[in-house]
Amino acid sequence: MTQKGKSRSRLTTEGVGRAPNRAMLRAVGFLDEDFERPMVGVASLFSDITPCNAHLDRLARKGYEGVRAAGGVPQIFGAPTASDGIMMGHQGMRYSLVSREVIADSLEVVAAGMNHDGLLAFGGCDKNMPGCVMAMARVNIPSVFVYGGSILPGTGADGLDIDIVSIFEAVGQYQAGKLDEAGVKWVECEACPGAGACGGMYTANTMSSAIEALGMSLPYDASYPGVSAGKERESFLAGKALLCLIEKNIRPRDIITRKSLENAYTLVLALGGSTNAVLHLMAIAREAEVEWTLADFDRIGAKVPHLADLKPGGRYVMHDLYKVGGTPAVLKALLDAGMLHGDCITCTGATLAENLKSVKSVYARKQSVVKPLKDPMHPSGHIVILHGNLAPEGAVAKVAGVKMRKMTGPAKVFDGEEACFEAIQRRAIKPGDVVVIRGEGPVGGPGMREMLSVTAALVGQGLGESIGLITDGRFSGGSHGLVAGHIAPEAWVGGPIALLKDGDRITIEADAKAVNAEGDEAEMARRRKGWNRPEPRVARGVLAKYARTVHSASEGAVTG
Repeated sequence: MTQKGKSRSRLTTEGVGRAPNRAMLRAVGFLDEDFERPMVGVASLFSDITPCNAHLDRLARKGYEGVRAAGGVPQIFGAPTASDGIMMGHQGMRYSLVSREVIADSLEVVAAGMNHDGLLAFGGCDKNMPGCVMAMARVNIPSVFVYGGSILPGTGADGLDIDIVSIFEAVGQYQAGKLDEAGVKWVECEACPGAGACGGMYTANTMSSAIEALGMSLPYDASYPGVSAGKERESFLAGKALLCLIEKNIRPRDIITRKSLENAYTLVLALGGSTNAVLHLMAIAREAEVEWTLADFDRIGAKVPHLADLKPGGRYVMHDLYKVGGTPAVLKALLDAGMLHGDCITCTGATLAENLKSVKSVYARKQSVVKPLKDPMHPSGHIVILHGNLAPEGAVAKVAGVKMRKMTGPAKVFDGEEACFEAIQRRAIKPGDVVVIRGEGPVGGPGMREMLSVTAALVGQGLGESIGLITDGRFSGGSHGLVAGHIAPEAWVGGPIALLKDGDRITIEADAKAVNAEGDEAEMARRRKGWNRPEPRVARGVLAKYARTVHSASEGAVTG
């Protein structure tokens, strides 16, 4: 492939005036003929701070080889990552959602600044995926995303599979006197046996599945384990596929449409994915300039059943889904059922239906990971958008496997996650309480922390089905129970959640899609009059910049 695919990089390399540019490129190995070939950015989010990304250098090199084999000139570069699992439960978690924006900005800076003709990105941890795809949609050059793959399950003392959420819940079991320190140590040592992202249908596997259904990854991208030969082969083929996209000039905004976003969210619902998909798909839609609102999530949720018996609400992990055909087998079943738009173009250059033509439906084999369409885990979407006097702009709840569909109880109000976790340690949360954690929204946090430490500790203490919880922060994909997050407007900007006091009666209704506080309007007006907006928690640095520019969670918590 020569000049045909060099629609952008010629601005960097062509003509006598660009001789200094070429001189520097020769220093990193460019040959004369390379200046006639498409230049491709290969973004590697490799990092040994987390198992999710510890192997991405190897995969990125495979992608690099694929680009070169197909006639392109690859240029590998790094981008940051932040480990949600390691940052969970302390101040570091404030940087998690912020990292999505930093990743998107980083890829834009390099790909746009270098005038790359295409972009191939490798990510692993939760925010890597939306961050990379947001950048791809923003820059709008031919692009392919490769997920680093899921970790294999660990083995518990009883011989059953365990994963990262098992250790969070083990902490709660220890606090409740149900597990000793040795038991916690066992789970700690066995939960993460190697490279790959968290194994259940948590945020990483949710977003990799969504991006595959969206069409921005190759088939099976979400399914291959991180330490498999299949993942290495796919990485090579992704590099080759990108060159085909460059030749055909198929760009992200050709792929990311209302119909493909519907496909993505349909798969999220069928698999029982994370509530974070709401934030991230909205952010991707915004970057692609596709109209998309909270109402679209509810519209699709009303007609798509929850089918997969996957953790955190179910029994299995992503590796089990891989063994029964993976994401393509589920997509084929959904396509056969008329739930997907098969005519959407994908990064293979073919449509979704064409990609799935030779794939067998997950129902073509004997398996128990994905329930029959006629006997689902839940007949409609497990993620619901709530409204009410506590969330006039909306909130998000995950109702998969929740036995208690409605709850009214007295508020236990905490300003920040730490105060709530300390109360849990004191066993101050009782059955029937509705826990309120505020000041953790995009602006207030800043950064909209996830509450996995809190929810896992409550589950570990046996309170998962007997209390409610609302927050203007987020929940990890590993959270479950009657919990409502993304409460908007958030407390820090004067949302109604800011006015709550201990003992206020709060009702959360999954089926009615509502979250409301009982109370005299005059009393609430009096509280409103006495409320003053707090000073920013952070005055300088990336968190301060984020707080100044971030939009509401109801808009995807995007910046700019």
